Amino acid sequence: MELYVWSNHKPWIPRPLLIMHVRMGDKACEMEVVEFKEYMHLANRIRKRFPSLKSIWLSTEMQGVINKSKLYPNWKFYYTNVTRQVGNMTMATYEASLGREMSTNYPLVNFLMAAEADFFVGALGSTWCFLIDGMRNTGGKVMSGYLSVNRDRFW
Repeated sequence: MELYVWSNHKPWIPRPLLIMHVRMGDKACEMEVVEFKEYMHLANRIRKRFPSLKSIWLSTEMQGVINKSKLYPNWKFYYTNVTRQVGNMTMATYEASLGREMSTNYPLVNFLMAAEADFFVGALGSTWCFLIDGMRNTGGKVMSGYLSVNRDRFW
């Protein structure tokens, strides 16, 4: 059983896959937040170069972003099934509303998916996106590319 079942077991991930972390809400006090359409503009730029790219893992705390993803029928969106923020509550309040286990597990899933994805679109003004970029570079994805919606945040 170990040889035939467990040896090659990996989670199914659609390939190629773009991860997109859209940060809004209370982040506006630290950086200029960018509308979802700007993230999609960058996703479409990547797709011009890689036409087989049709899947996006959408990482966001905002229900409005999930709702707007339905405006892009030419993309297949994947995301965690978790309650998301509506309005501008603080991240601490949002995480408390999810409870300790959920507020730990669902970001971990998003982080691991980001580490495995082929492409990444995010906001380098976000600490979370900065961590994802570092993890991707450490994991050998340094040449796979990272497009940031923050035009003033490149390092």
